[in-house]
Amino acid sequence: MQNHFLSSRFVLQTLVAAAAIPILAQQAKAPTGAKPDVNAGAVSPQAAEIFAFEARMEAATVRGDVSYIDKVTAPDFSFTHGDAWTAGGKPLGVDNKAAYLKRVENKQYLNRELDSVKVELHGNVAITYGRYLAQSRGGDPNNSWFSVWFERVYEKRNGEWLYVSHRTVHGPTRGPTRESLSDK
Repeated sequence: MQNHFLSSRFVLQTLVAAAAIPILAQQAKAPTGAKPDVNAGAVSPQAAEIFAFEARMEAATVRGDVSYIDKVTAPDFSFTHGDAWTAGGKPLGVDNKAAYLKRVENKQYLNRELDSVKVELHGNVAITYGRYLAQSRGGDPNNSWFSVWFERVYEKRNGEWLYVSHRTVHGPTRGPTRESLSDK
């Protein structure tokens, strides 16, 4: 029974991945240097809506647009930083909505680019998984770029998509340039 469940899950994941198309923050006119990863396959209107929503959020985060991020982030939002939790350790930190809005207000990022993003749709819930490459403001210039693999949850409430959760599943991996992170 368990093997059947695992193979069914694998088939579902494969079908979802094959039907998904990545989107980059540059498609929402966010600062970027990323090159699109073009995959063949149809994208449902709801999946396209999620990709566009996620790209607008990334662009607003870089701009420091607290008003927009506040409007599209759920009151019960949670953002888990760092992947130490995947090996039984503590995450680098966990932000609630107020803490995340403070990060946006402080314009902590010079750049955030989405890469290799896929979407799973479950009615009024959407889960995206992929990576973003970002450049932090200030700090060590030899480690200003970083890469984070993530899983995010969005929920449609009262007809509007809200950002509910972000969990880092790998990273951050740091480097001196965007290109130094291209294979990590």
